[in-house]
Amino acid sequence: MKIEQILTFGLRGRTPEGGWANELQPDDCVHTLIAIRTNEGLTGWGSVFTSEDLVRASLAVLQPLLTGESALEPERVSEKLHQHTFWLGRGGAITHTISGIDLALWDLLGKATGQPVGRLLGGRYRDRVRPYASLLMREPQQMSDILLATKAQGFRAFKIGWGPFGRKSYQLDEAIVRAARQAIGSDCQLMVDAGGSDAYWQGNYKWALRTAEMLADYQVAWFEEPLAPDALEDYVALRRHARLPVAGGEVLTRRQAFSPWLRAGAWDIVQPDVTKCGGLSEQRRIAWMALESGIRFIPHGWNTCIGLASDLQIASAFPDTDLVEYLTGAPFIDELVTKPWQLDSDGMLAIPDRPGLGVEINLEALAKFSNRETGGLAP
Repeated sequence: MKIEQILTFGLRGRTPEGGWANELQPDDCVHTLIAIRTNEGLTGWGSVFTSEDLVRASLAVLQPLLTGESALEPERVSEKLHQHTFWLGRGGAITHTISGIDLALWDLLGKATGQPVGRLLGGRYRDRVRPYASLLMREPQQMSDILLATKAQGFRAFKIGWGPFGRKSYQLDEAIVRAARQAIGSDCQLMVDAGGSDAYWQGNYKWALRTAEMLADYQVAWFEEPLAPDALEDYVALRRHARLPVAGGEVLTRRQAFSPWLRAGAWDIVQPDVTKCGGLSEQRRIAWMALESGIRFIPHGWNTCIGLASDLQIASAFPDTDLVEYLTGAPFIDELVTKPWQLDSDGMLAIPDRPGLGVEINLEALAKFSNRETGGLAP
């Protein structure tokens, strides 16, 4: 089975807020779906946390290396792409695009063999996993109202972040966290994401340590991205002295970038994003490196239905990955699948056991969000 055609679908029109200093607008394209078609008529789907312009430019470089390649060897083919493009900007848009290609190839391998990707990644430790609702921070009363409504949907774990947190005052930060804990109660998990990868982040080590102490008092499960993304030494010190776990890594790509952070002990929880870090092939390597260092692997998942499906599959294949991120109210997650996601009575998501990534794309919705024809594609 050979790779015959690669198509891109930039998602626009309903892009959610990101909480960024340079805020996203609905027509901004930050997520791009990739479809790989084979000479035997199968379609595999991938997702890239990058604009369609950058994905298309990257594919102009990558496509000659891909066309005619095996569609059933994701790790070998993805590594070939990494090896032959390192001089073009290792870790940037090309690596992000390889992530989407890799996901599509794993999807194809699963469909061709009739197996869910989690089983192909080494075996399924679980058939369901707890999603945590990923929400932007708001002022205390609005934050409380949003959390109560989200809890009513069945979620039992919540992450709040970005927005005003760490950007206005320590008093407001604590008021938001206090309101959040009161809204969800003591029996639900609460995580806090400072969003330290935002432009011109000002939260330094002393701010992060003081804030970590406050968060620990509210039984926060982890403190995510409290520091600028390159502050390795400060992360190591914070992990050593904070009373709660420290999480990060969503901006890094490929196992080589994660390795020094894992060796240094910078995090309690590592969060590679499968739509940026190199796909499932790289994410699996990073996850095993973390596991061997006593660091939990919980994937970052601010992306699309294909990103969520990939996170579910890899969560099934790792013994301690018991949470996945779920960006609530995101049309590119909820409306792009033919069978909507549904929490069970315990607030858990079933991990699809159908072949490949286990989801079918709603081609009508994809055509609407990408303003592109999807005729001839399998969902």
